[in-house]
Amino acid sequence: MAAKKESAPEVSLESNDPNVPKPRLVKLIVKNFRCIGPASVEIELDDIVILVGANNVGKSSILRAYKLAMSQGSVAGRLALDDFPNGQIDPANLPQIEVQTVVYDDTVGKRWVDESSGERIVRECWTWSQDGADPQRQGWDANDKGWADKVPWGAPGYANSRRPEPYFIDAFDNPDSQAKEIVKLLRQELDSRLKAYKADGDSESEYSKLLKQLGKIQKKIVDEAQEQIQDVNVKLTELVQLVFPDHRVDFDARPEENLDDNVKFFKSDSQLLMGPEKGHMSTIQKQGSGARRTLLWTAIKFLAENTRKVKSASSERPHLLLMDEPEICLHPNAIREACKALYSLPSTGKWQVMATTHSPIFIDFSQNNTTIVRVEKTKSGDIEGTTVFRPSSMSLSDDDKENLKLLNICDPYVAEFFFGGKIVIVEGDTEYTAFKYIISQNPELYRDVHIIRARGKYTIVSLVKVLNHFNARYSILHDMDNPLTKKNTANSAWAANGQIISEASPSRENDDVRVYASLPNFEEAYFGLTSSDEKPYKALKAIMEDKTKYEKIGMLLDVLVGTSNKLPANCVKWFEISELQELV
Repeated sequence: MAAKKESAPEVSLESNDPNVPKPRLVKLIVKNFRCIGPASVEIELDDIVILVGANNVGKSSILRAYKLAMSQGSVAGRLALDDFPNGQIDPANLPQIEVQTVVYDDTVGKRWVDESSGERIVRECWTWSQDGADPQRQGWDANDKGWADKVPWGAPGYANSRRPEPYFIDAFDNPDSQAKEIVKLLRQELDSRLKAYKADGDSESEYSKLLKQLGKIQKKIVDEAQEQIQDVNVKLTELVQLVFPDHRVDFDARPEENLDDNVKFFKSDSQLLMGPEKGHMSTIQKQGSGARRTLLWTAIKFLAENTRKVKSASSERPHLLLMDEPEICLHPNAIREACKALYSLPSTGKWQVMATTHSPIFIDFSQNNTTIVRVEKTKSGDIEGTTVFRPSSMSLSDDDKENLKLLNICDPYVAEFFFGGKIVIVEGDTEYTAFKYIISQNPELYRDVHIIRARGKYTIVSLVKVLNHFNARYSILHDMDNPLTKKNTANSAWAANGQIISEASPSRENDDVRVYASLPNFEEAYFGLTSSDEKPYKALKAIMEDKTKYEKIGMLLDVLVGTSNKLPANCVKWFEISELQELV
């Protein structure tokens, strides 16, 4: 028999020391790929990255980029001509994808570790010079400060086997592709559990006992059939010698020495069926788009909740979920459940998530592991990726996080401002209802205005911290209130005024941030309402029936969005707490 070919030693991105953290992906850089031109788009990677922006600005292309780089050596890692900018190959502007990884020891070799940023970064770049061809992979040489043809971690197959495995879910995948990805996700869980069994070196483990028993059965079968096998050998030899004298035939039926690699526990063509409990069960390909998407999220939720309970093999490959518009085809309730599953997945320690969305429901800025990137086309036509929110680089108190969490629950659309436009923060339901009615009557005039309903002064403070984080332009309208309550005690609502102005820090020279107060509150200032009952309804009814009140609220909204400086009565623009104290 031919000698067994020795396999090449596997090159691992992981340290041999279990106390050293695993490498993590920190940045993805893409240029000259599809609609993305020579101005590179940089995406800072986190546990969860949410890409927001208008249609056709390259969000889906960014998702595809990582999977493309990780597919080097296969057909999936090659580009079609349409993947080149404008469908043309420009040698001066070839498609490039760069992946940056943080490492925590010298396993990769000091040559490849760039410490100029303060972290230990390994940089790799893939360049495509022809359609239908494999890319060229290069590594950044930290000593020579340039790209080298030699690469860290060796051949693509070895390096990729330790990087997060990509699971790409396209917004408009055909049924077969969607079903394949769902089965792949579920098989990953089965394979993970199987690896845990295999990794258990205890000779008394169930798996070890199974292999021993299989070996005994194989040997017993061969021994019992040895007489028949020998008879076959003699007869075949006699027949062969009629043509080839001095030759013989020997049927080698030895038991398999490495049973571990040959035992198959699951069918290679696993299927997922769905249907009524007492009705016909059909494959996922036959289900509707909503059902397939719901099942996909069910599979993801299962993984998030169950993989933490499994003792995994130390070498198990991590995963990266690349999800394009997860809200498509889902019922509102399913969207909320999908969002929970999305954010819980990285808590397993095995997953990173990068998703695109047009739904503010999928943005939860009370989380501490989520980066939000706005992808947009600049006036020059370049595609730009701007990190607009990253919790690790801002300071939110526990109270801030709780405020934002409760606000997300009450108003899942609160994060709409991340998608761009003019931002107005209001304190309560009455202001929100009144302004929304004005906007509904003039949709073209206020088409890019986002009214954020804070539902309380202290939540305004938390929201301002988020908005300041990405240098947003915004205005605030809040109630001035009084320093004392009717019982002549300190009014906490008045105390919040100082926190609002401190965090917002409006400038008399710069009008990017504007703070306005209604005297003493919105209902009394513009409607003369003093009753606490049904204030939003009464205000709306007044606007609809009274032209003067309608015009007054319209004037106030124009001031807030920055198209007018003419303030209505009982409204003040302020910069220091002393200005409000003078009005009491």
